[in-house]
Amino acid sequence: MVLGDCLLNVFTVYTPHSGKPDEEKESFWDDVVHLVSCIPQNKMVVFAGDMNGHIRSSNVGYDGTHGGFGYGSRNTDGSRILKFADGLNLVICNTLFTKQEAKLVTYVAGPMKSTVDYIMVRQEDKAKIRNVKVISTEECVPKHKLLVMDMWFWNHESWPPPWDPP
Repeated sequence: MVLGDCLLNVFTVYTPHSGKPDEEKESFWDDVVHLVSCIPQNKMVVFAGDMNGHIRSSNVGYDGTHGGFGYGSRNTDGSRILKFADGLNLVICNTLFTKQEAKLVTYVAGPMKSTVDYIMVRQEDKAKIRNVKVISTEECVPKHKLLVMDMWFWNHESWPPPWDPP
């Protein structure tokens, strides 16, 4: 996707869920690492989708990747997500902004609430991210709430941006 003078490489994913064998999950993540690694560092990457893992509200051990404003507890699949993001110098944009629970929870099944949908960009593009939020009244697929990210692309004539980048 081309926005102004910026080439935006968008990856949408649905990772193997917790019931799948570890070999299938590792193969998936290996393939994705290879794909994202093929994009030149000077090109923007947006990596988003249902990643079927819980990364936790705390960023301990992943302070460069996790902004510190997550939801819930971490599981094994969440650790895979964090290792992937950390290894490719990505930041999980959902965790950059303090939000009320309704703007963090992406999956609701009866009384069970969690965040399994994430949006990531490269660290050097973090300043372009204005906001990430869940539209709790919109279901994009059954049980999943719509997750949106506001970005701002600027050129040299409109610098600096009209806000303090995160």
